[in-house]
Amino acid sequence: MTNSVTRRHFLKSMGAGLAATACISKAPYVFAKQKVTLRVMGTHVTLQEELRQLAMKELGFKIEFTPMGSAAVLQKAAADPMSFDLYEQWSDSINILWQAEAIQPIDVDRLTYWDEINSLSKTGTLQPNGKIAAGDSPHKLLFVQPNQRLGSSPTKAISFLPYVHNVDSFGYNTQYISRGTSYETESWGWLLDDNYRGKVALVNAPTIGIFDAALAVQAKGLMQFNNIGNMTIEEIDQLFSILLAKKREGHFAGFWTSVPQSVEFMKTDRVRIQSMFSPGVSSLKGQGVPVVYAAPKEGYRAWHGVMCMSKYTQGHVKDAAYDYMNWWLSGYPGAFIARQGYYISNPQRSKPLMTQAEWDYWYEGKEAATMLKGTDGNIAVQSGQTRDGGSYFKRFSNIAVWNTVMDNYDYSLDKWYELLNA
Repeated sequence: MTNSVTRRHFLKSMGAGLAATACISKAPYVFAKQKVTLRVMGTHVTLQEELRQLAMKELGFKIEFTPMGSAAVLQKAAADPMSFDLYEQWSDSINILWQAEAIQPIDVDRLTYWDEINSLSKTGTLQPNGKIAAGDSPHKLLFVQPNQRLGSSPTKAISFLPYVHNVDSFGYNTQYISRGTSYETESWGWLLDDNYRGKVALVNAPTIGIFDAALAVQAKGLMQFNNIGNMTIEEIDQLFSILLAKKREGHFAGFWTSVPQSVEFMKTDRVRIQSMFSPGVSSLKGQGVPVVYAAPKEGYRAWHGVMCMSKYTQGHVKDAAYDYMNWWLSGYPGAFIARQGYYISNPQRSKPLMTQAEWDYWYEGKEAATMLKGTDGNIAVQSGQTRDGGSYFKRFSNIAVWNTVMDNYDYSLDKWYELLNA
């Protein structure tokens, strides 16, 4: 509960005799709320116009979205924390932002739905004593420790609000590539298959694309990693030596920087197989392009969305930021982003706002009882289809690595840009 809400409750409890005082006391806050502009920086994945319009209508203040590509938005936020009030991206950005002192702790007591957030965000797994995948499982970065470092021991201060999350892999066009079997024949190694030379793309996000590439190289048997979530300098050198050779052979058709660009790559047949995010797959299916989102036998690359607050966010803008964070877990946003294949951290609150057919398909992995629309209003799922990879539980029980900022991140970043510019 915000300080402003507490104050209004106190004034109301003083009785009718102080009604005039209450009105006077509330007036500055009401005026300020109308004048507040909340600046939200992130990617096209969550910064969607329908959500912005509804949030402004329900919350009563102006919201500005600044969507950019994954790498660009992280660089901007870390270098210029005055440019945003809230930041939305993936958990692999948290270490960078925290170490840059660009963000401030979030008070758990001001999060309305904190107790509803499921165990994946807080413990790294959906099941008791489940296996924790390699890399930065979200719970390792969530809690602000007494020494101001981030860790897994629960405290009342967190570095980010856990909200959207998913597992990623690659998409492939079945007009050209025969459909594989989930968890059995589909493999990250397909990204390096010579049969697809010149028709392959990777995501241009250094903390994401490097793992897609590493999983592909390992799946092809070209090298092995001792800990794929924290590569050594020697392993990074070997990985990029392989990738540079592939690029010089003309294997890669490009490196996409945003979901719309990934859609364009596939739609125009620039590529036939590539790193993909779920909204891109849904969009292509809605446009009639037969794309399958692979369930690799080696396991997914998983990510967890983070919403965090600039260190400069204060006063009425900070109140608005908490209102917006709470709104994201209030039900509708989770139902909305389910239609592009994403999960929310408290799905039970979104379930009543989804049809039974939607819930069964997106969360339970069951056959779609009817045609289902995506967030763009187009038909994304045909009746009788099942979700690639199955249920929420099944997908998150098959993680190879979480998006991660490794100890040798700076070195890997230099190598990534060498690859792009080669």
